[in-house]
Amino acid sequence: MKLKDIIKFDDKGLIPAIIQDEKTKQVLMLGYMNSESIEITMKEGRACFWSRSRQKLWRKGETSGNVLKVKQIRIDCDGDALLLLCEPAGPTCHTNETSCFYRRIEFDETIVLDGDGIAKE
Repeated sequence: MKLKDIIKFDDKGLIPAIIQDEKTKQVLMLGYMNSESIEITMKEGRACFWSRSRQKLWRKGETSGNVLKVKQIRIDCDGDALLLLCEPAGPTCHTNETSCFYRRIEFDETIVLDGDGIAKE
């Protein structure tokens, strides 16, 4: 079976991709990929996404140097989400936090900064 036989892109030709640190298992970010960015990722071994805001390919770390070396790609049971197990070269978030998920929502809806302490708000 080939990836093209089971992958399910949305109506914009995108599929969500969860990025996880291969060693620590920490979830680092959520990005979106199209067929071209998946092809580039598989060829280069570094994460490439489709930027929904800029409407263009985005090679993670091309300006910051904080690339994500892809060690493994998994697809979920429905074929509509990817999991990339990566080795990050530096912080993943544009705020310089290790993970983009550094804000915790309490049940009273308050937001608590819960990251490395690098990002300041």
